[in-house]
Amino acid sequence: MPAAPSRRARLSRKRRRRVAASGSDLTDAQWFAILDAWARCAYCGGEGLALQRDCVLPISRGGRYTIDNVVPACRSCNASKSNDEVTSWMRRRRLDEPAFLLRHVEVLRMLRTAAAEAETAVEPE
Repeated sequence: MPAAPSRRARLSRKRRRRVAASGSDLTDAQWFAILDAWARCAYCGGEGLALQRDCVLPISRGGRYTIDNVVPACRSCNASKSNDEVTSWMRRRRLDEPAFLLRHVEVLRMLRTAAAEAETAVEPE
């Protein structure tokens, strides 16, 4: 009789299915552009740490891995935030919520502008 799959394995498969069904479309090039734009943890501002992809609006709450919804987060912030709503989580952690939101808007504007410029440069005249 086969052993029952571990809880971790079941949750991992469930998450993979949820991410696949979400319509996520973040490319590696977009992720590297996000990393370059932020250059640190988007939440705590920690520098020199290994950064992970974190959805501002979690997958479990309808978010997707897209250029508009992903920010770099250190392991500590990513694990702590889990699937919480970002603003209430930042308030509980006493992080600078207004600074994050303003920086997020600036970075999105910069990334969209760069994407639009790249698109026009590729189009034939």
